[in-house]
Amino acid sequence: MSVMEFFANAESFQADLDAQINTMIRDNGEKAASDGPKSLVATVESAIAHQRDALSAEPADRVVSFIEKPMRIDDFLLTRMLELVVHSDDLALSVGLPTPAFPPHVFEPVLDVLSRLAVARHGQLAVLRALSRAERAPATIAGI
Repeated sequence: MSVMEFFANAESFQADLDAQINTMIRDNGEKAASDGPKSLVATVESAIAHQRDALSAEPADRVVSFIEKPMRIDDFLLTRMLELVVHSDDLALSVGLPTPAFPPHVFEPVLDVLSRLAVARHGQLAVLRALSRAERAPATIAGI
């Protein structure tokens, strides 16, 4: 499954914000954070350390199963990068901090996916106008 197929088929991206899948995701996030920020930071740092070692040993063409769908590991990791970038903005906003800037090697692939998702959702013309002609831009071109 490609990155675009993943997002096109992801129930959470097609559903309303108050749909069961999206409320479940939010509930799981709240549960993961329920022990407080220090515990969450420790969990994240441990996961990063583990993944840094584990991922460096994996071939780029390895296929992994994610939500019962096969994906190349690089495509899977791109979906996780998108989640991290988007939710970093959510998290920063929720605690009143500035959203962090990401290095180009992280942000540009995420921007590419979001742009392609916006085209898939709204069409080429809507995205073209939103990015080039404010006076003709649609109200939204949100990719997700």
